[in-house]
Formats: sequence, structure tokens, C-alpha cells
Amino acid sequence: MISSLLASYIYNTYTPQTLRQSQLHVVGSLQPIVAAPGDDVILPCHMEPKFNVAGLTVEWSRPDRRPDPNDRLSRVEYVHLYRDAREVPDMKIPSYIGRTALFTDGLREGNISLRITNVIQEDEGRYRCFIPKLKSQTKSSIVRLIVAETVTTETPLHPETLSTPHPMDEFHSKGGLSHRSRLIPLVVFCVFILLCVAVAGLWFTELKH
Repeated sequence: MISSLLASYIYNTYTPQTLRQSQLHVVGSLQPIVAAPGDDVILPCHMEPKFNVAGLTVEWSRPDRRPDPNDRLSRVEYVHLYRDAREVPDMKIPSYIGRTALFTDGLREGNISLRITNVIQEDEGRYRCFIPKLKSQTKSSIVRLIVAETVTTETPLHPETLSTPHPMDEFHSKGGLSHRSRLIPLVVFCVFILLCVAVAGLWFTELKH
């Protein structure tokens, strides 16, 4: 009788499933995920090695978010809560309602990534994916989301646009001579006339003598 109870205890405590779970790790992205407002984004998180988590609870939360001071019960609110093979919306942060989803077909493969649609600036921050009933030392991981406006860069100049233009090309590109350039011949002509008058004056003076 005692031996049967002992065997049953050992089986229930140290089943292959339990031993396997002790080797599991929840792994998130080491690099921050960047998205622009209005984008749809995926916060990657998975089990390593692959493990079926379809029957377990999966929690996505904001670890830096403080409880609502108006809530006397100080209830924890989730970005997404998956329990009993379905989403539980009752404890969800209001701003995420209708905007989050797990890849339910991938849960059997250990994919617990979270999809967030129509990202807003307030979504920026740290996210925690957590499997509370996982019999492992690594039950959670942190993924950081950065929300930034799309930055447009100027088109780089090509080398040919940086070369010095040919004088004739510059002439045609400017539609002919500039206003200053057109004055130069007129000034030269006036100087020439003045010189001619001066020379003629000297010549008449010499004739009188």
C-alpha cells in the first residue's frame, strides 16, 4: 500500500512533462521593436525549446504601469490575458480593447507573440510576457516597444550633381547672360567714346598751335 502511494507520488511529481518544463525558457526580443503611430506591430515572444502552451495561461502586461488609484481593489490590468483557451477581456487595459491578439494556431508550437494593431504613442514602453503556471525558472520575458514618427530622409546627391558646370551649360541653364553681364559691354563702349573725345580734343588743341 505504501509503495503504491509512493510510486503514484513520484509519477505525479516527476512526470516527463514536469521534467521537460523545467528546461523551458520564455524568450523575448533582445532588441526594441520600433513602430510608427497607426502601424500594426508584433511583440515577439516564444518558448525555447518549442512547447505546447495552448492549455496554459498567458499574460501580457505593462510592468511599469501603476494601478488605477481610483480602483480600491487595486486590480491588475492586462494588455492581453489568455486563460482557459480563450481571451479574458474583463481585466484588460481599456486602451487595448479590440487591438490585441495572440497567434492561437502558434500556441501549440510555443509562439506567444502579441499582435497590437493601430499603435498609438501611449503604447510605447516595456511589455512583459508571462506564463505563471510554467514549471520553470524562466517564466517571463520583457519586450520593449518604441513608437516614433516616420522620419523621411533627403535623397542623397549623385556625384555628377556635385561637379562644376560647364560655362555654356550655366549660360543656357540661366536663360542667357545675367543683368550684370549685359552691362559690361555698355560700360566698355562708354569708356571707348570718352577716350575718343579726349584724343580728338588733344588733336584740335595741337592744330590751333
